[in-house]
Amino acid sequence: MLWVKAFHIVFVASWFAGLFYLPRIYVNLAMVPPGSVAERERLLLMARKLLRFTTLLAVPAVGLGLWLWFGWFWGATGWLHAKLVLVLATIGYHWMCARMFTRMQAGQTLRSHVWYRWFNELPVLLLTVVVILVVVKPF
Repeated sequence: MLWVKAFHIVFVASWFAGLFYLPRIYVNLAMVPPGSVAERERLLLMARKLLRFTTLLAVPAVGLGLWLWFGWFWGATGWLHAKLVLVLATIGYHWMCARMFTRMQAGQTLRSHVWYRWFNELPVLLLTVVVILVVVKPF
């Protein structure tokens, strides 16, 4: 089980690295001046590749987490339930990033660069609370 836990941590850290950077690309996309087609296309390409890679990292992160949940932590207390809610929130955040990318690709940048900067802070908060729950187990 320690190998499963180690690889789970690696994939979660990698997944979050992608979630930290993807909205930064959205900030830059929101700031592209009208008519700057090459810059917009380059940023969209970067976002597409990062989104695909981040999604591929999320799958084993979630899968290994489920393995740990069913094989090791089945009798855990409330901290695990809170963590699972935050994992669902992270999956929702990832889905929102994918949806935003689809809209941006269609030329619909609906938000300002300031909004995307604030949106970029959510995974930091999610990861912080998850780590506290796992390490401290406050309840």
